Amino acid sequence: MFKPIPLNLPAYPLKLTRNQEKVFVFDILRKKNLILTPEEWVRQHWIHYLHQHKKYPKSLMKTEGGLQLNSLQKRSDLLIYNSAGMKILLAEFKAPHVKITQNTFQQIANYNSIHKIPLLLVSNGLEHHYCRIDFEKESFEFIEELPNYIE
Repeated sequence: MFKPIPLNLPAYPLKLTRNQEKVFVFDILRKKNLILTPEEWVRQHWIHYLHQHKKYPKSLMKTEGGLQLNSLQKRSDLLIYNSAGMKILLAEFKAPHVKITQNTFQQIANYNSIHKIPLLLVSNGLEHHYCRIDFEKESFEFIEELPNYIE
């Protein structure tokens, strides 16, 4: 059973419940309890952070969005849309004990080859990386901070 650890994000009063040997966390987007895994711990903190601190509307966030990559069915951890319905941010989360490596960046780049989203976020809850993609120039740059939703 996963024992929650402090992350390099603000602490949020996540709603945790226990049923026999399992611990669940309430997902404010899907409005249901999910089994608390290390990756889910990170995702739920990011959802709260993006909504409360960066002002991304919950109604424009989608978790576990399906996509077809080559012939494989994959799921992106978090997609965020703008009010016009365009995808603006793609996030990939790992458990806190999972090191962010080149493979992690390759995974999100592969997903983004389908989505074509200008902002990428990779985090294990302790280490965070943000990247802005310029599709016209076929370039990217790492940025220090994610912009607020309004920006």
